[in-house]
Amino acid sequence: MLSLCALLAPGTALAQEAVEVPVSRPEKRELVEYDEYTGRFEAIRRVEVRARVGGFLEELAYQEGQIVEEGTLLFVIDRRPFQIALDAARAELAEAIALRDLARLEVGRSKKLLASRTIPQDQYDEVFAAQQSATAQVANREAAVARAALELEWTEVRAPIAGRIGEHLVDEGNLISGGNAEATLLTTIVQEDPIYFVFEVSEAAFLKYTRLNESGARPTSRTTPNAVAIKLLDEDDFIHHGVMDFVDNELDSSSGTLEGRAVLANPGAFLQPGVFGRLRLQGSGLYDAILVPDHAIQFDQSRQFVFLIDDEGRVARRFIEPGPVVGDKRIIRSGLDGSEQLIEGAYHRIRVGDAVRAKTERAD
Repeated sequence: MLSLCALLAPGTALAQEAVEVPVSRPEKRELVEYDEYTGRFEAIRRVEVRARVGGFLEELAYQEGQIVEEGTLLFVIDRRPFQIALDAARAELAEAIALRDLARLEVGRSKKLLASRTIPQDQYDEVFAAQQSATAQVANREAAVARAALELEWTEVRAPIAGRIGEHLVDEGNLISGGNAEATLLTTIVQEDPIYFVFEVSEAAFLKYTRLNESGARPTSRTTPNAVAIKLLDEDDFIHHGVMDFVDNELDSSSGTLEGRAVLANPGAFLQPGVFGRLRLQGSGLYDAILVPDHAIQFDQSRQFVFLIDDEGRVARRFIEPGPVVGDKRIIRSGLDGSEQLIEGAYHRIRVGDAVRAKTERAD
């Protein structure tokens, strides 16, 4: 009977038995990397509807939450005080026109008298000045009529833009103020198609994009409408497509981030302002990448590595720098050249330096 030491001695059958492990080779593929950011949708236009004149709110003329066209009647303010003011302004205009016409007649008569030297020059000058004053008064009264007519028109509060209207914030019968910064807020309207998606990028990402632009690998979104794709929280794929629309001109000093904005079509207004989503943006130029199955990557404290079969048929550990996931595989930025035999399983049965043999080799 052999002793345990004899069984484990080099050259025995038990000591030389190699563990069979599944293997594959890293995939080499030409691709573009994409970065992902969380953000939210914002209305491309949002208007606070306020009255331009004050008075008693007489009528609500819209259905809350509906789509309204530009110019749609929304609120009606009591018109009677403004109609009275318009009538008074028109009467004052008529009086001013009569005085102007009389002054013109006086100038005509005085001109004849001046020519016959019946009246002195200074008396004619007074009559002429009176006519000029009467003419100016007519212009003043015409402006007052126009102002009163405009204020009467403003008693009908209409939609300044097309979009979806919110709830009414004031009920009929309330006295509202208007015409200044403290005017009563009546409701809001947001334009939903197209719609913005706003997100923030880190300083490191901003520097990366800047260097990509300088190298010609990827144009900057400041000048180029780079394509983006967005998915909602309950979606698996990036099915909403748009383009970059704006990049802010400076980083936020408190957060060290830069705001970016995309714009996309929103037919049917499915996407709503305030909804969160996930945006995917081109993060590199086209290059040759090395990819391995994500499950083949192991962890050793703060470092990551993969198990390989070396030239002697033994287990080796190779530290790597992983990149983002593409499908079910992960980009390897450094550590592999694509020629390695990558161990994909049986990790509980192997240790570094163990003799192993490939069970199956796949060319992915």
